[in-house]
Amino acid sequence: MYVDDIILTASSLDLLRRITARLHSEFAMTDLGELHHFLGISVTCSSDGLFLSQRPYALDLLQRAGMAECHSTSTPVDTHAKLSSTEGPPVADPSEYRSLAGALQYLTLTRPDLAYAVQQVCLFMHDPREPHLALIKRILRYVKGSLSAGLHIGTGPVDKLIAYSDADWAGCPDSRRSTSGFCVFLGDSLVSWSSKRQTTVSRSSAEAEYQAVAHVVSECCWLRQLLQELHVPLKVATVVYFDNVSAVYMTANPVHHRRTKHIEIDIHFVREKVVLGEVRVLHVPSQYQFADIMTKGLPVHVQLFQDFRSSLCIRNPDASTEGG
Repeated sequence: MYVDDIILTASSLDLLRRITARLHSEFAMTDLGELHHFLGISVTCSSDGLFLSQRPYALDLLQRAGMAECHSTSTPVDTHAKLSSTEGPPVADPSEYRSLAGALQYLTLTRPDLAYAVQQVCLFMHDPREPHLALIKRILRYVKGSLSAGLHIGTGPVDKLIAYSDADWAGCPDSRRSTSGFCVFLGDSLVSWSSKRQTTVSRSSAEAEYQAVAHVVSECCWLRQLLQELHVPLKVATVVYFDNVSAVYMTANPVHHRRTKHIEIDIHFVREKVVLGEVRVLHVPSQYQFADIMTKGLPVHVQLFQDFRSSLCIRNPDASTEGG
């Protein structure tokens, strides 16, 4: 039995070596040169970073929607109240609506300025109405006017994580749920963003803001852990900015009053990260709250939308000259 075991072990090791060699020869990674395209995303490398663009995809989307020659608009959504799920007659072809909404979701990979508007149209995919389709067409008109725009990832240091969080309290006219939004910067580059309707109804604006803060703190904790696994640990605390003074006080005050017991889990979670030194929560004036673009429609006549869009690292490609 002892000799047989040795022979079996030696044979198994030899078989394992041959399988490993075969897998290595078949699946070994090869250097394909400089990155240019990946999953429909065009990548332009330069001395100051990467420029990610989905211009061909956007052109194809406009062609599919029959809006290749449409007039452009300056913003993807207006500043009016949010749409209702029962407003207007049903659309003639719900499958076309769902197809366009899903295609716009993929476009947000390099266009965070579309996140809020696309999130709104995706809320009505179960029963789309004509006003909802009109919003899709407005988004496409905005895409038409900003085809060259893309996401710029810079080459600066990655020694800090900064987040902006905001919430639009009770904005949904049907359920009165709030919309949370955040954007997270690693150094000077935008690496994560979200626009999402909250799962519960908030009884105050401070509660809605605090739920939004808990979401972005959770995202930042995941990013910090990911950087640590990549052997790039952050040595300083993540700074989270939001514009609700009451919510800022709740992160600093360990005393939970009776009116805050319904959000006590979120408070404990954020407070724990603050005490551990991983997170700092600070107030920022509304005119510098970049996450506003993730929760509501912004006016264009005061340049607020354009300024926030630029702050999200959305750029036009550098002009190319003859000879490079």
